[in-house]
Amino acid sequence: MDEPDTGLNFHELELDDRLLRDIARLGWISPTLVQEKAIPFLLEGKDVLIRARTGSGKTAAFAIPIIQNVLGYKRETAVRETSVLVMAPSQDLCHQIAKVFANLTYSCGPLIRVVDLSSKEEKGTHRYLLADRPDIVISTPARLRVVLADGTLNVRESLRCVTIDEADLMFSFGFEKDLTEVLKHFPPVHQSILCSATLENDVVTMKKMILHNPVILKLEEPQLAVGSQLTHYQIEAEEMDKGAILYTVLKLKLIQGKCIVFVKSVDQCYRLKLFLEQFGIRSCILNSELPIKIRCHTVNQFNQGIYDTIIASDEQMTDNPKMVKKKNDKKPTTKQLLQQTESESSVSRGIDFQCVSCVVNFDFPADINSYIHRAGRTARGKNNGSVLSFVSFDELERKKRVEEFLQTLAADAEFKMKDFTFNFEEVEAFRYRAKDAWRAITKLSIREARIKELKMEIFNSEKLKSFFDENPRDLQTLRHDRQLHTVQVQEHMGDVPEYLVPAALKPMVEIINAKRKKKLLERHAAAKHNKKSKADDPLLMDGIDYKKKRRM
Repeated sequence: MDEPDTGLNFHELELDDRLLRDIARLGWISPTLVQEKAIPFLLEGKDVLIRARTGSGKTAAFAIPIIQNVLGYKRETAVRETSVLVMAPSQDLCHQIAKVFANLTYSCGPLIRVVDLSSKEEKGTHRYLLADRPDIVISTPARLRVVLADGTLNVRESLRCVTIDEADLMFSFGFEKDLTEVLKHFPPVHQSILCSATLENDVVTMKKMILHNPVILKLEEPQLAVGSQLTHYQIEAEEMDKGAILYTVLKLKLIQGKCIVFVKSVDQCYRLKLFLEQFGIRSCILNSELPIKIRCHTVNQFNQGIYDTIIASDEQMTDNPKMVKKKNDKKPTTKQLLQQTESESSVSRGIDFQCVSCVVNFDFPADINSYIHRAGRTARGKNNGSVLSFVSFDELERKKRVEEFLQTLAADAEFKMKDFTFNFEEVEAFRYRAKDAWRAITKLSIREARIKELKMEIFNSEKLKSFFDENPRDLQTLRHDRQLHTVQVQEHMGDVPEYLVPAALKPMVEIINAKRKKKLLERHAAAKHNKKSKADDPLLMDGIDYKKKRRM
């Protein structure tokens, strides 16, 4: 297999000017390793199996040549037809892929239409979206099977390219039968692309089903960034001390930039958010219970810098998909279906968190794969990153297994996670505050916080708007329901008094407090100005609004 020369820039790949313009707009200068190797073969129309680690740029590796080839088809014929299908195992990934295609076709205007079917359930909606025969359709296999079976979408004569992303999860998420049925609607000749983080048995089976004499790109790169690009830290602590350490490092800005905090359950998500709220530390939550629109909105807010800290629950079944495989094609139990639903909306695989400088394992991951997927959220592309793992006594054995794995990736024969130096004696006052705040969070407050979030989703639901219009009393009942027993937030807890701060960190905290005081003064000045403006109004004297009196 002849490999293209290294060191290429995007403009050397003979891409369309509109596509190059959008690539430049995204700030991409040179392709990543997987993009450099895959794009030339895909532009030639070859079947390709791409195996590359998380964060390597696989999505753009297939999206760029697909768009270039579609633009080529457009020069040959003016007929609008669906020529490309892209499948992914979850709604989150479909939305993410659709966003990449939208960004890369911005300069093409209406010439290339991209449709995402993954979160659309009504047949009428499907028909409306597919009526104009979009060029590129993105979907889960289950949704695609429905529109192909009922004739809403017909690709027997127009299909030129099929792409399956995260192929190693397709069978694990129960899409084997859906894929088999979908393949029956494809023409015999078309280009096929498989993207996967691993080359397990499921991927080999799928390769036989879909690919024909493919080019296999098995990039010689480690599963995680190595060397100075990704630094691994560990600190031994029990749960309450974990909270104290996290509060201290976030409040004193010992962790710089964006941070993802991984926890073991949805309840732990809310516990940690309520804990940090007491100290004025803003964070957002990402878990499998949230609707797809809210999950995508949360990730976008994090990527845009509205939140610097995101708390994500990383369920075990998500990190180890084999746990939810169906056996002997038997009808799945209710429990298996629930597990499958939860895993399909997970955050551990493929979600594009941008510019993450640090991953914090608040609860140490259950296995090596979990650690890899979590750590893969940072040090993406050419950026540096770090992983800080809190390790309790019960988690020491798991940490040891992860260290043994990391040893295989490192050249250093004595590799170990670096100790995160943290002297509790210097921040004992922080620890005292943190213990009180942690104890204040009860099971009831966690449950009520979850109820509060569900209510907000009900109020904001587009589907329930018409119901509430017809039943206003139900809406009023929800709005005036009993008060939630959430944790009380005290304003002074957000401040960091000077006597609490270790001598070495006082200059940094002085800067933080100065910025905080400046904001408060600006707000106070603005409020005072508004008050003065009202007082100076000749028609507003002695508390009487004479403008209003005149109207009366």
